[in-house]
Amino acid sequence: QVQPVESGGGLVQAGGSLRLSCATSERTGTRTMGWFRQAPGKEREFVASITWRGIIVYADSVKGRFTISRNNARNTMALQMNSLKPEDTAVYYCATGAVGGDLRWGYDDWGQGTQVAVSS
Repeated sequence: QVQPVESGGGLVQAGGSLRLSCATSERTGTRTMGWFRQAPGKEREFVASITWRGIIVYADSVKGRFTISRNNARNTMALQMNSLKPEDTAVYYCATGAVGGDLRWGYDDWGQGTQVAVSS
C-alpha cells in the first residue's frame, strides 16, 4: 500500500462531531501529512497539516473546531471534527508530501477521499 486510505466519513447533524482517520505506508516517514476537502462545484481547499515534528497549521475556517494529530510510529493521521457546520460538507482527502504547507502542490500522495455530509 502506497496510497493513503481515509475512513470515518458519514452524515451528521450540524453541531455534531466526526473523526476521520488516514492510514499510510512507511513511505510517509518524516513527510508532512495534511487534510484537504472539496465541496461540489468548488476547488479543493486546505484544511489542516501536521509535520513529522508536530508543527500544526489550520485553515481559518476550521480553527477551534478541528484537531489534527498523527502517530509517527504507525504512519497514521486523524482529524477530529467538532461543532460541524453544513458548510463543512465535502469530500475529505488525506495527503502526504515532502514539502507540505497549505497548497496542493506540496503533496504528492493522495487518498481517494471520504465523504462528510452535515445536515442543517
